[in-house]
Amino acid sequence: MTDHPAVFAEIAENLSYLDDWEDRYRYIIELGQALPPLAEDEKNAENKVHGCVSQVWLVSNHDGAHLIYRGESDAMIVRGLVAVLLALYSGRPAREIAETDAIAVFDELGLREHLTTQRSNGLVAMVNRIRGEAQALAAA
Repeated sequence: MTDHPAVFAEIAENLSYLDDWEDRYRYIIELGQALPPLAEDEKNAENKVHGCVSQVWLVSNHDGAHLIYRGESDAMIVRGLVAVLLALYSGRPAREIAETDAIAVFDELGLREHLTTQRSNGLVAMVNRIRGEAQALAAA
């Protein structure tokens, strides 16, 4: 297993200090609020993640073998989960992204145990979308 990016490692460490779910929830929301917004024209059908109850958009670009992700959601907690996913995946080589199971990582951090089934399913949809793009790029 590859080491996680420093940005993600910092988030994981900060979460480890927060025992109370309400504090963790607030922290995740703050991470989402810090995300730069997408341009209105990027909030289109092509970038929309299907399988999420909330509106979620993911935009990807690749710089050689590295994928750079940006994203946004209309729901505060989901936007925070997008921020955590971007910290885990963005800027990494496609092969590493394809091999990194964010759901297992989120479970290790205890981030899914308090999510509703719909939010959890949405998270899985986001991860599948990111890993699918990475697998296609890695295979190219």
